Amino acid sequence: MNNNQLMWFRRDLRAVDNAALYHALKAAAVAGSRAHCVFVFDDTILKHLPKQDRRITFIWDSLLALDTTLKALGSAGLHVVHGNPLVLIPTLAQQLGVRQVHTNHDDEPQAQARDAAVGQALQAQGRALATYKDHVIFERSEVMSQQGKRYSVFTPYKNMWLKTLTPFYTQAYATEPYAHALDDSAAPAPWPSLASMGFDEHCRMLTPAGETGAQQLLSDFLSRMGQYHATRDFPAVKGPSYLSVHLRFGTVSIRQLVREALAQQHTEGGKVWLSELIWRDFYHQIMHHHPQAMGAAFKPEYQAIEWEQGAKADDRFAAWCEGRTGYPLVDAAQRQLNQTGYMHNRLRMVSACFLIKDLGIDWRRGEAYFATHLNDFDLAANNGGWQWAASSGCDAQPYFRIFNPITQSEKFDAHGKFIRRYVPELAALSDKHIHAPWLTEPLVLKAAGITLGAQTSTYPLPIIDHAQARQATLERYAVVKKTAASAVS
Repeated sequence: MNNNQLMWFRRDLRAVDNAALYHALKAAAVAGSRAHCVFVFDDTILKHLPKQDRRITFIWDSLLALDTTLKALGSAGLHVVHGNPLVLIPTLAQQLGVRQVHTNHDDEPQAQARDAAVGQALQAQGRALATYKDHVIFERSEVMSQQGKRYSVFTPYKNMWLKTLTPFYTQAYATEPYAHALDDSAAPAPWPSLASMGFDEHCRMLTPAGETGAQQLLSDFLSRMGQYHATRDFPAVKGPSYLSVHLRFGTVSIRQLVREALAQQHTEGGKVWLSELIWRDFYHQIMHHHPQAMGAAFKPEYQAIEWEQGAKADDRFAAWCEGRTGYPLVDAAQRQLNQTGYMHNRLRMVSACFLIKDLGIDWRRGEAYFATHLNDFDLAANNGGWQWAASSGCDAQPYFRIFNPITQSEKFDAHGKFIRRYVPELAALSDKHIHAPWLTEPLVLKAAGITLGAQTSTYPLPIIDHAQARQATLERYAVVKKTAASAVS
């Protein structure tokens, strides 16, 4: 065995400012050896995904870009393999004469188990697995209260986060000075094709991939960041950064984004966007400290809630998934997700609240649907968002706060521009009538060429009455009070 190093890329698909790549290159440079780079298409994950999954093609395109960058730095190329990393990483390490495998932390419970198993397999070979913080600014127990306790409420966490932050934590890892240590010998074996892995290679995101794509989006957002607070809640307005998928797959560095946000702290938009980045850290440390919350209510008393079940609930869940609830903003949100893999953040809250508190359906069903369809699916953030809507999570909205889908529509899509894009059958309605077409006069509907409710209708009637659903939700959640009271007594 020589002193070669292996960089295992995962959710960090960039060559610039990458903690594990920096350490792998530096270790190889110091030892006078070579650093190899690998990405594993993990079949234990892929086998559960749909054939037309935009995330896989995004990864593929980002890997092509990463490979080009690595070759420009002197590498012979990126190793890309398909299978079980528990087998492939130790095997490749042995073939390449690697002493140490470097990778960045992944705190998802399944990833933790995987990394522990890979570490044990490497140790049995006399090799080591070294892991590093890269995906967040502060992780695990780095931000604690003055009493040394973990946070479960965001605002005090944010205050301590800001108090703890120094330039050290946002400093980039300079990989280029050690790039000469990249392996420049024989080119890696041909990559497995998307088709050979069972995926449609033509199913792609609208979002540009790779580090270049991330920098394009960031450059565009920087001129808008100062107004982020005023534009972020309106789905028909270009308000968000659209960088979430790049953060998810690490084609952009969180350190760079925080530096950019700090540079605009003189603006309200910059402050609000930094706060959103801190929320991301917050949910990741919640996942680390409370892995059980990834499949159950963070607040145990909320486990007592009895959700709607049976054929009627299943039919309503299907209607929600497909965007035919009869509530235009909810339907537009779901259709945006189904058609593009993206959903505006305000609409994620509206749609989740509707499923949970109008339809009375278990939040975990909605969470799983988002997990399958969201381009930027991140377990910690997705779980945190759904439990916030269900009122069962840390620092969640009170259970009696129930979004009205009509007033949300009137407030955040007042002119119906977003609804018209994704629910075009309602496009002829006026701005006044488009938010609740069932309340519109029959002659107005007829003039717009719209019929409601029948099998041959243009658009469905609401599958539930919001006022009645609100009362049913308050009764359903009453069990939370009883459970909490009995636990105290």
